[in-house]
Amino acid sequence: MTNPTSVQSPVLDADAIRAAARRIGDVVARTPLQINGRLSARTGAQVYLKREDLQSVRSYKIRGAYNSIALLDEGARAAGVVAASAGNHAQGVAFACRAMGIRGRIYVPTTTPKQKRDRIRWHGGDAIELIATGPTYDAAATAALADVAATGASWIHAFDDPRTAAGQGTIAVEIVEQLGHVPDVVIVGVGGGGCLSGMTTYLRSLREDVTIIGVEPTGAPSLAAALLAGEPVTLSEINSFVDGAAVKRVGNLCFSVISALSPTVADHPDLPNDRTVAGSGPLPAGSAHVMHVDEGALCSTMLELYQDDGIIAEPAGALSVSALDEITIAPDTSVVCLLSGGNNDVSRYGEIIERSLVHRGLKHYFLVDFPQEPGALRGFLDEVLGPDDDITLFEYVKRNNREVGAALVGIELASAAGLPTLLERMKQSRLTTERLEPGSPAYRYLT
Repeated sequence: MTNPTSVQSPVLDADAIRAAARRIGDVVARTPLQINGRLSARTGAQVYLKREDLQSVRSYKIRGAYNSIALLDEGARAAGVVAASAGNHAQGVAFACRAMGIRGRIYVPTTTPKQKRDRIRWHGGDAIELIATGPTYDAAATAALADVAATGASWIHAFDDPRTAAGQGTIAVEIVEQLGHVPDVVIVGVGGGGCLSGMTTYLRSLREDVTIIGVEPTGAPSLAAALLAGEPVTLSEINSFVDGAAVKRVGNLCFSVISALSPTVADHPDLPNDRTVAGSGPLPAGSAHVMHVDEGALCSTMLELYQDDGIIAEPAGALSVSALDEITIAPDTSVVCLLSGGNNDVSRYGEIIERSLVHRGLKHYFLVDFPQEPGALRGFLDEVLGPDDDITLFEYVKRNNREVGAALVGIELASAAGLPTLLERMKQSRLTTERLEPGSPAYRYLT
């Protein structure tokens, strides 16, 4: 993608990030850096959360958007701006357009949650036009670039622009000031990689041995794919559940910054990988890693943050915290997790709970052929189900057979360890059963 701009040859370095911090300082909230006792006790480290979910637009994206638009000259401002976003960058652009009196058109994927769309309109008011098109960020960006080519408006990139990345890098400026020193480990969720680029650039300018960890959703490993291929590549398919990080192609800027660190890349079920470093010990100081988190594990993290810490995190916002369960950190190490956003639609929590239960091995689905005779269901309850198990779904899927009736049955177990005995009881019963395995073609209709 090209980046039309009125500013010549912008660069990403520590000076640009410090200048951005001064430029946006009166507009962007200085968000808290909070130590988390629960996560610290779990890991043995000193775990801090950088609470960008408490920004006025509930994510860090306002930093890059405002910095980029503030750098436009008068002619570019008069021509207006165009942006594409999965939702959070759009809110930042909308906020900046309204604050600076600039007209903007914002393209979002059709999968963007209603809550985010409503917030975009609220922040932008009459200054912006919101256009939903295509199922992914990449599709929305294609439409936005066509608009830029036709109208001459300025393209405000969500991540692959040094001005945007410099704005996101101001998070690191605040972290160092609040902590009093550069932390030992910084964990950042990755979509297009603008935030990771900016924060890494600033932190490594101050301390070369800070460990950098970028975390992607398993369903959208664009940075990992780029590092393994030696250049940015476009993924043929992604899972859009983690909408804030569902990007098919990582930014060239992020690839340039992170590949220079010679990072290790975690094994991924869909990516060939011969670069993984074996071993399960603490992370070496000064290392860089790119890893991924399963969407189900991410949902469990979101629920823990909500129930235990009172924090509403969106899926992309919880990526960094979820990574703590996958790595080993040396005792007393200072770790900062960027909690990047809290724009989560309450209507999604049903799906979030479901995915968490499946990930934890508590929720399972079966096709069961019940004999069409009195007492068949009672026999299933008495002979197959455990005393603390529960049926959460029961739906006949075929009723035109006079001898048997096939039903889709969802069962929630009291403990994941109870699955083998449940399967054995099913085997011993006179019922014909088929377990629907997560990831199978039939299972995708359930989630």
